[in-house]
Amino acid sequence: MAEVRNKRVVLRNYVVGFPKESDMKIVEGRVKLKVPEGFDKVLVKNLYLSCDPIMRVLMIKMDFIDEYHHYTPDAPLTGYGVSKVLESGHPDYKKGDLVWGITKWEEYSFISPSQICFKIEHTDVPLSYYTGILGMPGMTAYAGFFEIGSPKKGENVFVSAASGAVGQLVGQFAKLTGCYVVGSAGSKEKVDLLKNKLGFDEAFNYKEEPDLDAALKRYFPEGIDIYFENVGGKTLDAVLPNMRLHSRIPVCGMISQYNLAEPEGVTNLAHLIFKRIKMEGFIVNDFYHSYSKFLEFVLPHIREGKVVYVEDIVEGLENGPTALVGLFSGRNVGKQVVVVARE
Repeated sequence: MAEVRNKRVVLRNYVVGFPKESDMKIVEGRVKLKVPEGFDKVLVKNLYLSCDPIMRVLMIKMDFIDEYHHYTPDAPLTGYGVSKVLESGHPDYKKGDLVWGITKWEEYSFISPSQICFKIEHTDVPLSYYTGILGMPGMTAYAGFFEIGSPKKGENVFVSAASGAVGQLVGQFAKLTGCYVVGSAGSKEKVDLLKNKLGFDEAFNYKEEPDLDAALKRYFPEGIDIYFENVGGKTLDAVLPNMRLHSRIPVCGMISQYNLAEPEGVTNLAHLIFKRIKMEGFIVNDFYHSYSKFLEFVLPHIREGKVVYVEDIVEGLENGPTALVGLFSGRNVGKQVVVVARE
């Protein structure tokens, strides 16, 4: 049986504050490309890895998030990825299958069938899309916007972190629904992307707005019906007074808070009461039962060019730590993907 090098990215120690590349290290081991007899796991070659903000949360020693496995020092990071099955000890998978789900940040992994979300059936689109628009971020945008946001034609939608993996899709789904959409992002390049490629009606650079409340009143003089929350903190506090009666806030993430020793307070929560605002957090895992319905919705739009997806791709597992840390300074433009191997 073949034994090959297996490069991996491991966590040095639990992270406090802003993550650094030095919090991770590249190590090399060896792996036998053979599933041991009686072993029901699946041996995969990892092709594309997804950089996601939730990975920062998993670097903290915490006990309250049951849906995810926290990282431990000297073990490989784990996250969403696209992989090719090399050998399987489970009858549902065979050599040559392409899958996406949870895998390790290494070249080759043994994963359990429960970590595989879905087999990849549609290969007429880029495989990397299964880390983004056709994977967890796409399903997150779809479930959060349609299931929790309950949009109606003509409504006003605000998306924070709008050029990111999820936000760029929420904006496009909102436009397909006939909504007015404004996004916020952290650079002129990203604002231009939102308006000129992704079809947002308006967009602004939050770093150039000294008064977020005034900015929101400028773009939403009649108020906001749906706020897709990716950021939290001061942005959420500014949004709440600008929400309309019976508006909705799907809470997807709070990336502004993940690196703070003490989370920022929110002072405008009383608006939830007076305006009867529905604010609901969600985890994408709860919606994977709708994945086939999601594919039926999104694949035709991709093929017809009605929905586009922007990726920021880096080559090589060794560049994974740089790509991951860059999420928290806004260095990436679009969905951040690490290419381990292309086939």
